[in-house]
Amino acid sequence: MSSKIEILAPAGGFDSVIAAVHSGADAVYIGAKQFSARASAHNFDAEELRECVRYCHVRGVKVHLALNTLIFDDEMSAALELVKTAACADIDALIVQDLGLVSLIRESVPDLPLHASTQLSVHTPYGAKALYEMGFERVVLSRELSLSEIQEIRDFVPEVELEVFVHGALCMCLSGQCWFSAMLGGRSANRGMCAQPCRLPMNYRGNDRALSLKDNGSLHYLRELQEIGIASAKIEGRMKRPEYVAAATIAAREARDNGFISEASNKRLQNVFSRTGFTDGYLRGKLGESMFGFRQKSDVTAADGKLYGELHTLYKDEYPRVPVAFDLKVKTDEPMELTASDGAHTVTVFDEKPVEKARNLPLSAEKAEQSLRKTGGTPYFVQEIASEISPDAAVSAASLNAIRREALEKLSEKREKIHDYRILPINIEDEFDFEEKAAPMRRAVLKNLDIFVKTDFFDLFFVDIFGLKDEDRLKKLIREGYRIGAAIPHATFGNEKEIIRRLKKVYDLGVRDLLAHNIAAVYYGKALGFTVHAGFGMNIANSYTLKWARDYGISTAELSIEMDAKRMESLHPSIPVGVIRYGNLPLMTTRNAPAGANQSCKNGDVLQDRKDEKFPISVGEGYFEILNCVPVFIPENFQHINNSLFSDFHFNVENSVEKMKNTLEKIQEKSDFQRKTHGLILRGVK
Repeated sequence: MSSKIEILAPAGGFDSVIAAVHSGADAVYIGAKQFSARASAHNFDAEELRECVRYCHVRGVKVHLALNTLIFDDEMSAALELVKTAACADIDALIVQDLGLVSLIRESVPDLPLHASTQLSVHTPYGAKALYEMGFERVVLSRELSLSEIQEIRDFVPEVELEVFVHGALCMCLSGQCWFSAMLGGRSANRGMCAQPCRLPMNYRGNDRALSLKDNGSLHYLRELQEIGIASAKIEGRMKRPEYVAAATIAAREARDNGFISEASNKRLQNVFSRTGFTDGYLRGKLGESMFGFRQKSDVTAADGKLYGELHTLYKDEYPRVPVAFDLKVKTDEPMELTASDGAHTVTVFDEKPVEKARNLPLSAEKAEQSLRKTGGTPYFVQEIASEISPDAAVSAASLNAIRREALEKLSEKREKIHDYRILPINIEDEFDFEEKAAPMRRAVLKNLDIFVKTDFFDLFFVDIFGLKDEDRLKKLIREGYRIGAAIPHATFGNEKEIIRRLKKVYDLGVRDLLAHNIAAVYYGKALGFTVHAGFGMNIANSYTLKWARDYGISTAELSIEMDAKRMESLHPSIPVGVIRYGNLPLMTTRNAPAGANQSCKNGDVLQDRKDEKFPISVGEGYFEILNCVPVFIPENFQHINNSLFSDFHFNVENSVEKMKNTLEKIQEKSDFQRKTHGLILRGVK
């Protein structure tokens, strides 16, 4: 049987830490006041972080700190200081998204374990392999995967730990690929500020909650995940109450240890928070309408004071999880001696006064054991007791209780610190050995060759790998001197082997460039010999990530669409970087179609919000994209963008040569579109 799967509970504040630990969690994950993907949670300052780690380590519980947001250049120094603070606090692991920060952590705190955040959008075997080879100890997989897909990743990269979400809120979008909140209101999901527009009324074919999924309810899969070899079962919910944390943790422990969840625990779990029930559709591989739901009045009223009181009663007391062995020595005329051991640490304490001879009843082994076993109110339980007691020794119960308490306190002090991380001084300003300016280059990104327009306006055309089916036309265009590249979609659920097969074929036909929106595509693109260009789905937002990209073998990078012009201007690029000047950009990449209409959803369908804005839907191979209702358009004479950036043009809604020509004419003439946006280039994000 595989190792026991870890139960990883969320904690937005110290009350939730206590709830998780007292309910039997093996680890908790928390956020700091900065750089947390749940910025609205209470989160922890430096002293609270130290206290949290001490509290958990004494009880044999690990603490993971989520530092899983995009970071801009002017924030990187503060982010690295937070890493050092976490290391000094003896944190067990960091959950990280920004690969530039990862590079600095490896230099500054090289022994600190790193977990790849689900914000890195890893949902294929090669994504996990790439991150393992980069030095990540654990990869937090995307929520959209089925058991068989998780098994495939486990078999492909058996060396890396895998973490799987088993309970809590489900985002409609693939984590790390959502710009809906940022584009509509400037609140970035990639920086922990998501306004959750997907939970608002969004109409698709009469369903006005077309983007709202039920919560994940997959705790009953814990034993299957354990058998697969998954290291950790993760509960979502750092913004939820301690009672929610307790209910989910208790149910998870029952599912793992007993193989089932009791009726009482199931009822508490349902009532404390749900969106009209739960779904296990992703793990079952059964997508569709049944996965959708939203929070209704009955869901809210189910979580009442009586329920909270019941749950608080369940977790108010310590959960005895740490076995301890006592060795008691009681000899007359000598101080009483008690040794306590948890198997890894041993302490010995002495009473202040020598033991006197008994006038009446001497101390028996039974009475001594009775006192030593009183460990209630502590995380310890007595596993064994050895004693050596003089037959005429007199010791009071109070003295035995006092020496037991002192021994356990000393043992706790030893248990507080587990690691001794090296912290090396580095000057992050010395990271940039040179700056690479982009050539004045224009690149087009197309869904397929059907809309290809022969023009010398573009220097390079990227075409979706599934849109490169017309091999004869592809060869002809290459012979005519057009530089054609392959674009890999943001999501490649279940398609990685087919994509690699297609890439090998188009490489043989003369395609040499590859646009990659995730780390998996970068990895196999390099392995196949392509010149790899990072797409905006890689979320590159600072100079340190650009340096990582250069060192990793990436040739150029589309900058994150969440960067504003000022931040672009202040970059120190190690590779040529570019800005997207045109496109109805994807605001969401999803595995489920809106309202679960997976089989019937088609290109040209639209999603409509409360303001009657219409968002086009693009249907891909095993995924869907919700496109922005208006195109980004930044003319080449736009004064806020300097000439050191190359220009990319994404043709997401053009579905014919005629429409492509019309759009291209407007771009070339720098004429205004009827409706447009500058995106986030001026206003930036929070």
